[in-house]
Amino acid sequence: MIKFLPAQISYLLGRRDMRRNLRALFSFFVVLAVSIVILTLIFHALMRFEGQQHSWLTGFYWTLTVMSTLGLGDIAFESDLGRAFTLLVLTYGLLMLFLIAPFTFIRFFYAPWLEAQVHLTAPRELAPEITGHVVICRYDEIARALIPRLAAQGIPCVLIEPDGPRAAALHSDGLRVVVGAHEARATFEATRVCDARLVLANLSDAANTNVTLTIREVSPETPVIAFAEEVDSKDILELSGATQVVPLKQRLGQQLAIHVGAGTQTAHRIGRFGDLVIAEVPIHGTQLPGRSIRDTQLRELTGLNIVAVWERGRLLPAGPDTLLSEHSVPVVVGSEEQITELDALFVIYHATDAPVLVIGGGSVGRAVSQALRERGARVTILDRDAALGSELARVADQVVIGDAASLQTVKAAGIDEANSVVLTTNDDATNIFLAVYCRKLREAAHIVSRLTNDWNIEAIHRAGADFALSHAALAVQTLLSVISGRELIVIGADTELFIEPTPARLSGQSLAASRIGAETGLNVIALRERGRFQTNPPASTRLDPGSELVMLGSAEQRQRFLALSSRPAPSKGARL
Repeated sequence: MIKFLPAQISYLLGRRDMRRNLRALFSFFVVLAVSIVILTLIFHALMRFEGQQHSWLTGFYWTLTVMSTLGLGDIAFESDLGRAFTLLVLTYGLLMLFLIAPFTFIRFFYAPWLEAQVHLTAPRELAPEITGHVVICRYDEIARALIPRLAAQGIPCVLIEPDGPRAAALHSDGLRVVVGAHEARATFEATRVCDARLVLANLSDAANTNVTLTIREVSPETPVIAFAEEVDSKDILELSGATQVVPLKQRLGQQLAIHVGAGTQTAHRIGRFGDLVIAEVPIHGTQLPGRSIRDTQLRELTGLNIVAVWERGRLLPAGPDTLLSEHSVPVVVGSEEQITELDALFVIYHATDAPVLVIGGGSVGRAVSQALRERGARVTILDRDAALGSELARVADQVVIGDAASLQTVKAAGIDEANSVVLTTNDDATNIFLAVYCRKLREAAHIVSRLTNDWNIEAIHRAGADFALSHAALAVQTLLSVISGRELIVIGADTELFIEPTPARLSGQSLAASRIGAETGLNVIALRERGRFQTNPPASTRLDPGSELVMLGSAEQRQRFLALSSRPAPSKGARL
């Protein structure tokens, strides 16, 4: 306590609001002292009126004992006027000493003092032994999802928080945090930005520009990844020194558009890993629904492997006997030439010539529409804001203004003919409602939705959406791809591609004996050894030392795999 006392006093006196508080507290004590003096003078006057004589000390003594309700009774008035004055002093003392004084002291001194203590408990600089860290400018839903993911890879993160009490709360929650203003050079020096792996600027566009300029004063070389709310801010952020600018809303719209079957029926390329291309195959309107994967003969015809199947929001492992339905979306892995051969097979199908219905004409909705039109799709946008009509007309073939909850409006927008519906409002509850609504109106439609919060993923899938993606999930996957130095591959909100070395305890075993799928839920889609890939390996495939596993699954499933990898090797003859 003594150690921090000078710092607390300095912090308190350095704040303008605290100086105002001290003036208010001083004013209260002046009023209290003056009132005690006045009451003491009246006491002496009334005592002389009754013929009693007392010293000035006795007068102060009587006033304070009556005001504090001690009332020892050794000094008392004999007249009714004196007793009435005693009641007045007693009432005034109750109000001042037991009501107003505690509130004033707590409000103007004790609470700020506690705040100063809390403020000073938050770290002012990063521990010197931490290097290769990621500096995050704000703790939001993106940081909340990113920090544990980086921690699983052994990458530390440090948050910048200008508010002392909030920084202390984050620190008490086990997060690494430094108190400081985003625009101050000293803040980034305290976070040792020169030793950082990268800095994430996730504030507003104007604040991100200021942050980037400040960082470049401290460290010209540290990578800065900046999120842009508006596409027009991209150039400004790049000019200010950002290494990479990610217009999240535009990227979210483009990613949602990738998962929409529209235009010419082709495979949707969702990412690359080395020479391998990962793609989704929309089969609605083709002859594939109702067949097993073995019966599709895609492997024989193109050399591609179906490694997983999306089924109404769930990514399921693919086996030869897996039956495909109208709503199935197979995930295939192969070379670019093999994907092109697959496109040639599907070009005979024109089930997606119907327009795509996009509900919501905001930034994400416009990005979806623009991406779909570039693929040759026809797009209808439904939005309730008539002021957006002219702007929406530039990115859509048809614009319908009205409430999406109205049956007449949705039918006018073409729900009965649409094979795909994209929900892009910025309210999760609205999107969940619309998913239920559109699924009832158009059972065969492929519904794609954006989300704000990841915890609504299951709800939107239960409502009928086939695919959903949040901007937080996209941001996290974008950052992880930058850190790992690979191309962005967005498979789903809670599904990612992981590459892990084969655990020593599993070397020499078959894929079936390793029980990776059974114990972790991960789907092993390929093995990489000496730079060569073996896609969709059979259960009998041997896991050799030095090989790597390419797997699809959630972050939680990856943690199970890491726990499985860290177990001691079983003794010879023991069962896993």
